[in-house]
Amino acid sequence: MPRILFIAAHRPDRSPSQRYRFEQFTPYWEANGFQCDHAWIIDEEDDIHFYRSGALWAKSRIFLKSHKRRREHVQKAGSYDLIFVQREAFMTHSTRFERELAATGVPMIYDFDDAIWLMDVSKANRMLRWLKDPAKTAKIVPLATVVIAGNEFLADYARQFHSNVVVMPTVIDTARYLPTSPPMATGRPIVVGWSGSLTSMPHLEQAIPVLQRFQQQYNDRVTFRIISDTLLEVPGLRIENRKWSSATEAEDLADIDIGIMPLPHNDWSRGKCGFKGLQYMAMARAVVLEEIGVNSTIVRHGVNGLLAKDDAQWHECLCRLVEEPDLRARLGSAARETVEARYSMIAWRDRYLQLFNELIEQRKK
Repeated sequence: MPRILFIAAHRPDRSPSQRYRFEQFTPYWEANGFQCDHAWIIDEEDDIHFYRSGALWAKSRIFLKSHKRRREHVQKAGSYDLIFVQREAFMTHSTRFERELAATGVPMIYDFDDAIWLMDVSKANRMLRWLKDPAKTAKIVPLATVVIAGNEFLADYARQFHSNVVVMPTVIDTARYLPTSPPMATGRPIVVGWSGSLTSMPHLEQAIPVLQRFQQQYNDRVTFRIISDTLLEVPGLRIENRKWSSATEAEDLADIDIGIMPLPHNDWSRGKCGFKGLQYMAMARAVVLEEIGVNSTIVRHGVNGLLAKDDAQWHECLCRLVEEPDLRARLGSAARETVEARYSMIAWRDRYLQLFNELIEQRKK
């Protein structure tokens, strides 16, 4: 049985990037003859200290433990048939582990789904930003046998350093994200939903002025549902905060009417893979997405969703979806069809298997 070693930072079911870039596929891949072993370095107890301000002594212990654990992973990597590195092997500027993994001679896949060559550090770890070097992405990419990028913007970056780059989008498990009809209770407000983490909350906050104007116009006809690991409270907005959980993320989206994805206009946003929008679309919900990057590929304006690039357009799109329930239904239905055809796990799981088998066979020659 061919064996794949997945090198990533977090334990299973912790990181959205890992969950949707490879973890959700592993049961299918294992059912089709592959053994999938996950090698992570940040444990659940580490999260308590790693993502809070200060705690430098605790973070030092985490670094030392993680370094030791990653050394152990590298030492056994040569016994595998494939190595799959997601984003980076270690959280500092060093590329030592990636170089050692490449030196094993085992085919190495390098996967990334954000513009990680740009500096992006959480508020809690800004004091430690000197340990990071986003430019190391350019050093890791040439070490891989093949590079998987989440969209064309990311792929274009990788192609500066590698000739074998393939695009595989971040996709949805459509067997789990199943559309249901939103409640139709008399007097029920239209629910505008947003799902995201503490790190992406600033993207939503940039849209607060237009959302406040929208709320003022429709008053109790609309409400907002924020699904996140952090609370949002804003004067003038009727907000229902729900604690994000991987176990309930699909259910929490089931009774929203409109899904939104505002983003700043910069290269970090151009590197995003549109997953937030795809989650809403999989639930057959009408969406308004920022008109930037891959969002403009996923959504055809007026066909399977709406796109907006300034406050005026955002306000117009939200108002249209409130006033036109038939439009919401039509866009939502087309959105689900788009996900099933182009952005579902079913549509891509065998393409990965094909790539895995090709790399294994090439090594035998």
